[in-house]
Amino acid sequence: MSNERELTMAKAIAEAISQEMERDQHVFVMGEDVGVYGGIFGATQGLLSKFGPERIMDTPISETAFIGAATGAAAEGMRPIVELMFVDFFGVCMDQIYNHLAKNTYMSGGNLHLPVVLTTAIGGGYGDAAQHSQCLYSVFAHTPGLKIVVPSTAYDAKGLMIEAIRDDNPVMYFFHKGLMGLGWMRYPERSVNVVPERSYTIPFGKADVKRPGTDITIVCLAMMVHCALDAAEKLSKEGIEAEVIDLRTLVPLDREAVIASIKKTHKLLVVDEDYLGFGLSGEIAAIAADEAFEYLDAPVKRLAVPNVPIPYSQPLEQFVIPSVEAIAEAARSLAR
Repeated sequence: MSNERELTMAKAIAEAISQEMERDQHVFVMGEDVGVYGGIFGATQGLLSKFGPERIMDTPISETAFIGAATGAAAEGMRPIVELMFVDFFGVCMDQIYNHLAKNTYMSGGNLHLPVVLTTAIGGGYGDAAQHSQCLYSVFAHTPGLKIVVPSTAYDAKGLMIEAIRDDNPVMYFFHKGLMGLGWMRYPERSVNVVPERSYTIPFGKADVKRPGTDITIVCLAMMVHCALDAAEKLSKEGIEAEVIDLRTLVPLDREAVIASIKKTHKLLVVDEDYLGFGLSGEIAAIAADEAFEYLDAPVKRLAVPNVPIPYSQPLEQFVIPSVEAIAEAARSLAR
């Protein structure tokens, strides 16, 4: 059946973009290697042959220029999708993101809309070292004016991408390299799932309970969802039932889903592939302390990347990125 086919995340994203480009002539794509190559992580594969070089545009290695161009195009009524190849490269174009894309709607008193989708690759796990392996979504979630999307499965990736393209605000869409379903990189089998051919949206700010449980809440996103689910399977054999919550978006954040789960399980573990300091894990812990403190039977535990650059050495990289066993052990320590 057509509605039972399975897609990788890369193919789901490309299909979402294709359907929106067919629906709306104002949508176009630009970035490094998005055309002939189809994006180095496959997110724009097949789009050049379908829509041509006027709507699928390969750019020079000039991130400030093409992100600035996307912002200007959006101000004039277009709906650009622009790819920053690695989130680690944001430093060369941060002024365009932080001071223009994020702020110009506010600076215009709401008279200017900037429907830009800025896609970028995140995550480690394959030995690409300190300048190509970070997540950094917390940096941008800290910036007023940007919506932050981080899918974990192909189904979510398509629905969230279509929602992002139709949003009249700037959206940063972070896809984890290790979830894209690429032939040259190992990926979790569950990241490939049934994706309807039809167009559909997933609303921002709605977390998904990927696994219900009663003993402990694990809040996570992207690759850590799959690590947490693997850990939950181990824990279940020990009599510990973990509830795994996939946030899906950081801005807006589904605080209610986190609080509801804490009220049920009374214990919270936050798992994050971004840095421990000043990031997502601290924000979720603060929400728990502010709004669900009386329901907690133990202090909130956080498991994230320590504040060190991501190592090139694979044993060291595996040491700093939360693993299935590290998640399971952290959950055990709370559940005891």
